[in-house]
Amino acid sequence: MAERDFVRHMQGPSLHNPRGLLNRIHLDPILLVLLLLLLGGGLFVLYSGGDSSMAIVESQVARIGVALVVMFVFAQLDPSVYRRWAPWLYALGLIALAAVLLVGVGAKGAQRWLALPGLPRFQPSEFMKLAVPIMAAWYLSRHYLPPRFSRVAVALAIVFLPMILIVEQPDLGTALLVGLAGLFVVFFAGLSWKLLGAFFGMAGVAAPVMWFFVMREYQKQRVLTLLDPESDPLGAGWNIIQSKTAIGSGGLMGKGWLQGTQSHLDFLPESHTDFIVAVLAEEFGFIGVVALMTLYFLIIARCLYIAVNAQDSFGRLVAGALTMTFFIYVFVNIGMVSGILPIVGVPLPMVSYGGTSIVTLMAAFGVMMSIHTHRRMITA
Repeated sequence: MAERDFVRHMQGPSLHNPRGLLNRIHLDPILLVLLLLLLGGGLFVLYSGGDSSMAIVESQVARIGVALVVMFVFAQLDPSVYRRWAPWLYALGLIALAAVLLVGVGAKGAQRWLALPGLPRFQPSEFMKLAVPIMAAWYLSRHYLPPRFSRVAVALAIVFLPMILIVEQPDLGTALLVGLAGLFVVFFAGLSWKLLGAFFGMAGVAAPVMWFFVMREYQKQRVLTLLDPESDPLGAGWNIIQSKTAIGSGGLMGKGWLQGTQSHLDFLPESHTDFIVAVLAEEFGFIGVVALMTLYFLIIARCLYIAVNAQDSFGRLVAGALTMTFFIYVFVNIGMVSGILPIVGVPLPMVSYGGTSIVTLMAAFGVMMSIHTHRRMITA
């Protein structure tokens, strides 16, 4: 078997799954509790950031319910199912991305959604956050690891092809997240330092090409605004200036729930979506931000534990890549809200208002629970 060196062959006189009711229905109890705490706390912040609108909260609760069902369904599938269906899922995603460019639904200058008869409108690029790392893991885990240069090149092609289609929508933020999800798989497969250095070298060479030939004017403006937000305080710099004002005004303990002036007086833009962490910082202060970061840290730590203890290289690569993608979600959102990264429209995971991202993330957690709870342990 080609992947024997990376597979833990736990053979014994009898095999069974881990004990416990939740484990028997393929849910990891620790990860589930942490996710529910994050989702529940997020609703309180959302209520405040959404101008105390119960309609927004009720809509988010409905989306969370759908996301939990999706997570449960994904957790029931054996990891071998994901491995077997990886090429088909990836091909389906590419077809959907191509369809977006041809017959997609546009809004705010972008064409990112598909509206098919009988189905709710959806964003195929979100689906690729799962399909790309699973496909890359499927390809690399079929060969000896660490991979040779030729196989790394094929894996990079698997990653970059959907990225190009997503950039054309245009949606640079999602394209970067999809690309990173796939690149983490390549990195975890055992990429040598020589190849890693070559990759960063190529990225450095590609940066000017991206700036002059790929990035739109509004995307360039976001980068320039990051460097000097005061250059246009009432225009491009407004969002980041108001966000930093809200974060700084919260102090150690915050102003109190529903007492944030920046969000409730409509100074803070997108206060219930991308900039919701600024609402939390203003109303719950440094203590609230630390509590949120602690929850994220515990979730990431549990997911890394699942990745490390996966039984084969496919499971390890997929779980590791999905975990790091979740981390990048958190890092990019907080980075752009606090002014250390350009604004790229990435929501705060599990807290920001919205359905597509939360369903995608919960599906990813379902895959990780599947990898963990379908392990077979030695009993004698």
